[in-house]
Amino acid sequence: MLRKKTNGVAKGPRAGSLLSSLAAKTLDRRQFLTTSGVAVGGLAALSLTSGRVEAATPSTEGGEVVVKKSVCTHCSVGCTVEAEVQNGVWTGQEPGWDSPFNLGAHCAKGASVREHAHGERRLKSPMKMVNGQWQKISWDTAINEIGDKMLQIREESGPDSVYWLGSAKFNNEQAYLFRKFAAYWGTNNVDHQARICHSTTVAGVANTWGYGAMTNSYNDIHNSKAIFIIGGNPAEAHPVSLLHVLKAKEENNAPLIVCDPRFTRTAAHADEYVRFRPGSDVALVWGILWHIFENGWEDKEFIRTRVYGMEDIRAEVAKWTPEEVERVTGTPGAQLERVARTLANNRPGTVIWCMGGTQHTNGNNNTRAYCVLQLALGNMGVAGGGTNIFRGHDNVQGATDLGVLADTLPGYYGLSAGSWAHWARVWEEDLDYLKGRFAVWDKNGKSKAMMNEKGIPVSRWIDGVLEAKENLEQPDNTRAMVLWGHAPNSQTRMTEMKEAMEKLDLLVVVDPFPTVSAVLHDRKEGAYLLPTTTQFETYGSVTASNRSLQWREKVVEPLFDSKVDHEIMKLFADKFGFTDRMFRNIAINGDEPSIEDITLEFNRGMWTIGYTGQSPERLKKHMKYQHHFDKTTLRAVGGPCDGDFYGLPWPCWGTAEMNHPGTANLYDMSLPVSKGGLTFRARFGVEHNGQNILADGVYSKNSEIKDGYPEFTMQMLMDLGWDGDLTAEERAAIDAVAGPETNWKTDLSGGIQRVAIKHECAPFGNAKARAIVWNFPDPVPLHREPLYTNRRDLVQDYPTYEDKTFWRVPTLYESIQKKDFSKEFPIILTSGRLVEYEGGGDETRSNPWLAELQQEMFIEVNPRDANNLNIRDGHDVWVHGPEGAKIKVKAMVTERVGEGVAFMPFHFGGHYQGKDLRDKYPKGADPIVLGESTNTVQTYGYDSVTQMQETKATLCSIMPA
Repeated sequence: MLRKKTNGVAKGPRAGSLLSSLAAKTLDRRQFLTTSGVAVGGLAALSLTSGRVEAATPSTEGGEVVVKKSVCTHCSVGCTVEAEVQNGVWTGQEPGWDSPFNLGAHCAKGASVREHAHGERRLKSPMKMVNGQWQKISWDTAINEIGDKMLQIREESGPDSVYWLGSAKFNNEQAYLFRKFAAYWGTNNVDHQARICHSTTVAGVANTWGYGAMTNSYNDIHNSKAIFIIGGNPAEAHPVSLLHVLKAKEENNAPLIVCDPRFTRTAAHADEYVRFRPGSDVALVWGILWHIFENGWEDKEFIRTRVYGMEDIRAEVAKWTPEEVERVTGTPGAQLERVARTLANNRPGTVIWCMGGTQHTNGNNNTRAYCVLQLALGNMGVAGGGTNIFRGHDNVQGATDLGVLADTLPGYYGLSAGSWAHWARVWEEDLDYLKGRFAVWDKNGKSKAMMNEKGIPVSRWIDGVLEAKENLEQPDNTRAMVLWGHAPNSQTRMTEMKEAMEKLDLLVVVDPFPTVSAVLHDRKEGAYLLPTTTQFETYGSVTASNRSLQWREKVVEPLFDSKVDHEIMKLFADKFGFTDRMFRNIAINGDEPSIEDITLEFNRGMWTIGYTGQSPERLKKHMKYQHHFDKTTLRAVGGPCDGDFYGLPWPCWGTAEMNHPGTANLYDMSLPVSKGGLTFRARFGVEHNGQNILADGVYSKNSEIKDGYPEFTMQMLMDLGWDGDLTAEERAAIDAVAGPETNWKTDLSGGIQRVAIKHECAPFGNAKARAIVWNFPDPVPLHREPLYTNRRDLVQDYPTYEDKTFWRVPTLYESIQKKDFSKEFPIILTSGRLVEYEGGGDETRSNPWLAELQQEMFIEVNPRDANNLNIRDGHDVWVHGPEGAKIKVKAMVTERVGEGVAFMPFHFGGHYQGKDLRDKYPKGADPIVLGESTNTVQTYGYDSVTQMQETKATLCSIMPA
């Protein structure tokens, strides 16, 4: 971990590069991480005592050094980067000393971002594939040729045959504009990486208590008395977050419990490490809860007043005796009793999870089980408690919030007629015009408006191309694919992906790097590469895991012949003829839309989650005065931001003029709503099966309604006699929407929210959290065996789902699970992250500072398995998957993985089934490090609610190469 030791200011011009010279000395992964300070994945190994990352090349002589504040473009902690710019060149970098999030620290990836922006292996100009070779073309040629082909496809097959795949690397404004762009094109076939990382979190958590996001913050972990991590390895995936975890461990003596099939670098810090079989999370959590219920350790008053359905949970948990839990998970009952006792005796405690818990066919069951555990312990809505969900990419939270998804418009409004009407009002657009942009599909005598239908999720775009047309729930197959800031090797079934890429009429990649999309296929034509900038060459807001928004300054002007993402969107809008409509309230300078205008537009519409109070001015002010914010509470102490929570974490209710401080900890009733307090959301009605599901006699501080209550509407204000608090302008705006039926989400004036909060009530109501979700396949979370399981004895007791069609595509479950692959493929395969790389790895494997630290793809194999299979440490092996694919990687023989389990990182690409694809990259744009992708051998399997891919529990065989 690189920690700053002094609060430095911009220095004068400098020459030479300490880091570059050190990086020239080869360090393998073990040497690097063994010598790194707290072993949480930073750069202490390089002994930069000044705490500074030097320029890779000598800086330009003379000229003022200007410091620009940006945000790291890797994980979701939201670390501030202070870039030193001289004569327009980024010459130096420091971690943000004043940032409440990174506290003057960077991890290895964060410390290297200057090289990411200036990297010589970026895509430098638009390119087109001609006779199997990449050739440079102009932007005008690229936009015209791509646009002409798309319009042809639209005419022949409809707008749904072009798939717009967006990115967690967009800033919020670009994410919003991309979803709006898809609406004007006329399709819901739009999605991004959240689908394949935390979609099961969003669905599970939102359907438990109202919002699908991290409830507290990294900083609030300082208040935790116990820390329970399951399916996450923050020491490598979110290294700076471990500063906050270890603070609680060291200062509160908070026990750290890590549950993971693999002994990770996070587990090395644990007081209790719990190993369990991949894919058995629900069984493990129910095993812990069995002891809590058995001993009466649950918070009975919290459950009575704030939770609905816990008796149904209790009935299911009763089946999970210590003996049955050990049979399914492999974890001894005595250990889980110890874990349960620890959690019960150390409250409030926090639960943290990442993709180890989400990427399963029953991932939504996992995330809901984690929530139920916290509800049973009464750990919700309190400092030090909550569910601290660590998101993977720098703006995956923001891109999700802004609606780059196949099932919703910005702000989680969904796709109903009322949702489209709301956004048409925000856009000042004719709703009939928008309707006319979408297909109306006639099938079997029934007419279906595709405008209101979920699109194909990114996890299944392959099937949109390859599935028989008659089996799809849309007019035609996907014929054109736009991969905008997406690494295809982060997805499973890569052999079928290769086939799909080759079948497409048109493949377009928009990215600072070529990505594996440039080389996986064997196309001869119909493929384009468009160079977009990094986020350091633009500006705008970005949302960290804790829901705080931060404002990035532009560090340098776009390099090479790259363009910012929102300019490219505008150029396509020009080509398709809807620029005037799409940008009617957004100023355009040349071809670049105004970022601030885009922020203000989504401020006007995103009432559901309180993305309305974070104006550009307020966000810029927070960045300027970072040093005013308390490092634990995140609240500003004095100064121009006094009382605000850093980054105005959503919901930041009302308009910016209301000056709501944001909500640091969701569902905390100890504060008034006007000061950041909140109840559970009344999202699911007022009763279920004749039982009240509103809060029972509890309410947020100073609330004038002393009990549970539904969400606010104009009619409710009238019934309470509070409508007199509305201004004439607010009343007119409400009447223009739906009069008394207008609710807190659709009132564009913000008046309903303002009045509710004036009376210290939550605009979205005051309800109980749901322990059961009656609209999900499993209302009570159930353990179900993975599709590819080697525990055939458990399939009958804990089967998967029946095959079904949803999200427009047929989806297989029982037809796969009924086949026994375990004899030929006996080893469980799971996957995860490395500290050196991020996502699919294209940008980080192209960075010489990081590439030097991890040079080869590998598989971790337990010593007993290795000896039985005649595998030697450091030797090449073939890994075969049950669907016919194979990859060639290095063996790392280690006890990190248990017997019968293997692990591979998912950041590699550029090799495919033993073949090196380096020659297929555009000249000079190939990553430094190439390797096989684990997802080549990862298998079919999708969550029953969100279509999340299953990458944490499949089968494989391993043999010497």
